[in-house]
Amino acid sequence: MVQIGYALSSEEHLPNDLVRNARLAEETGFTFALISDHFHPWVDAQGQSPFVWSVIGGIAQATERLELGTGVTCPLIRIHPAIIAHAAATSAAMMPGRFFLGVGTGENLNEHILGDKWPPSDVRREMLEEAVEVMRLLWKGGSQSHYGTYYEVENARLYTLPPDPPRIMVAASGEQAADLAGRIGDGLIGLAPDKKMLQTFTRAGGKGKPRFGQFTTCWAKTEKEGVRTAKEIWPNTGVPGELMVELPVPAHFEQASENVTDETIRESILCGPDPKPHLEQIQAFVDAGYSHVYVHQVGPDQEGFMRFYREKVLPEFGAPTSKARPKSGARAT
Repeated sequence: MVQIGYALSSEEHLPNDLVRNARLAEETGFTFALISDHFHPWVDAQGQSPFVWSVIGGIAQATERLELGTGVTCPLIRIHPAIIAHAAATSAAMMPGRFFLGVGTGENLNEHILGDKWPPSDVRREMLEEAVEVMRLLWKGGSQSHYGTYYEVENARLYTLPPDPPRIMVAASGEQAADLAGRIGDGLIGLAPDKKMLQTFTRAGGKGKPRFGQFTTCWAKTEKEGVRTAKEIWPNTGVPGELMVELPVPAHFEQASENVTDETIRESILCGPDPKPHLEQIQAFVDAGYSHVYVHQVGPDQEGFMRFYREKVLPEFGAPTSKARPKSGARAT
């Protein structure tokens, strides 16, 4: 049966609110969550961008069974993969059996800040493959060195390691990335119910591995209210194609979003109080081959969204409806 999860949007929420939302998600009946890892928000209206690894520490203490992954971390330029390996190992040690590392090739929005050149997509995929190699090497324990095309590690040892190495889920939005995810990943993260992409993932080595699919909503009491909120806070949904990974600052995303219409928002974000489109969207991901589907709620009304899912959506997929705190030791599967 499909598992339903929740997206923790670091671009929109203060760190303590993200911790609170993670706890609410667990109490609501979501079995897992992914938390975004950004240096900048997409647009200034979103307003936040806390350091994800600090927030993960808070979530580790505030939850008991919620599985958590980064959605996603770029271990290429802004932060060296050895440092990401260190952070992920500590997070996994704090959340035994319920933390995974989601990785991707990133966006210029976050990766340009140290003045490094932004590489083309094929180079970034090569960098990601080597970065994953570096991280898994360090998770073996002991003193390790690596002299590669893009990264060097010399006599490095991670002393704090979890019982098992963190699983690595690789983000993909096209055939080449799906092939890479199948070859090097323990699972895939996608943003569309694209059956062809998942078939590529399977052929490349992804058979039997988890597939996480995300979609965006703006639950509100009326569709009009939802569209208004989504258009104000998440207009970047209308930024086309390669611009999403090429634009370097939030002001450029705001410029690229100036002509986003209400209709554009309706086409890309589920707005309003009707559960039927949510059920249909989840089913579309399931039909494409996803094992996990997680939902990003735009805007401040996270509690209203969670009530809506607890009452109208999660029961349709066999999720518990009780608001009671899970018992200690319970674990998502």
